[in-house]
Amino acid sequence: MHARRLSLWTMSLTAIALGSAGCRQSGPAPDADTAAARKPLEILNVSYDPTRELYRDINAAFAKRYEAEHGRPVSIKQSHAASGSQARAVIDGLEADVVTLAVWPDVEAVAKTGLVRTDWQKRFENDSVPYHSVVVFVVRKGNPKGIKDWPDLAKGEISIVTPNPKTSGNGKYSFLAAWGAVLAGGGSADDAKAFVTELYKRTPVLDTGARAATATFSQKGIGDVHLTFENEAHLEVVESKGSLEIVYPRRSIRVDPPVAVVDANVDRKGTRHVAEAYLGFLYTPEGRAIVAKHHYRPWGSAPPPPADAATWPAIETFDITAVGGWEAVMKTFFGEGGVFDSIYLPEAGR
Repeated sequence: MHARRLSLWTMSLTAIALGSAGCRQSGPAPDADTAAARKPLEILNVSYDPTRELYRDINAAFAKRYEAEHGRPVSIKQSHAASGSQARAVIDGLEADVVTLAVWPDVEAVAKTGLVRTDWQKRFENDSVPYHSVVVFVVRKGNPKGIKDWPDLAKGEISIVTPNPKTSGNGKYSFLAAWGAVLAGGGSADDAKAFVTELYKRTPVLDTGARAATATFSQKGIGDVHLTFENEAHLEVVESKGSLEIVYPRRSIRVDPPVAVVDANVDRKGTRHVAEAYLGFLYTPEGRAIVAKHHYRPWGSAPPPPADAATWPAIETFDITAVGGWEAVMKTFFGEGGVFDSIYLPEAGR
């Protein structure tokens, strides 16, 4: 989906005055002269687990800006669960105006039903990925097991918490981060398989989504290390009141959560303009600042770090193409009878 690269980590919305935004095209503006012009517009953002806090702030800022520019109040509703489950809910009839999911295959699954146009990736900048993250480790205070990098997860008595990659975008990326780290370090596919097999032998719980896995680790006290997105890790550490800390491995996968307008729904509901403006807002300076505040890495050169960090911690990253690209990954690793099914035996070690 993207060109392979190692990194550290806008056509304007001319129809709306939101500054530099990421949408490549926009529908007509609402008619401010109609009797319904002051009736609040309502849209639904169907998202994945860890974005609750991010979109609460995005929603408030966008609604204020949109009403100021267009004289029309906006109400943005949120829905959150495991990314794969959210995609299925939209396909089954949940009337999302936009989807902001964790992985490309989940948006593509919605597009294949005809609900989203097939060119969805090209309708916003950066292949419709307004922000990035990386997979990191959360450990207990003081890092008692001495976990510093991926190989440490397969040493000694280490217990790992990570979501189920069959249902969770976070789970998929964590699996692929471990696999890709072996390859990036010079290992073979057989080496990678052996490593991830060992990791999942040490995983006592596979929650369906990222936020449930966070609760398992931080609230239930299960596990020595939690594999999760950087943004979720920061929230987890803050809420732990000092009982947890973050470890950055030497290298990890770059997380690329895509966004899309659900065309069939917005055209039926008459919300295309506001839905496109909403996703475009993520690319504006104001939107980028909110994204960074929540420890997502905004797309673009030299993204500003969050207010409580001097810099984005340096980490060598690889993208999805380093492990084969999403189409191959879904078939090889997560499809029925794929690699994950062959290595994860729930009864083993119980």
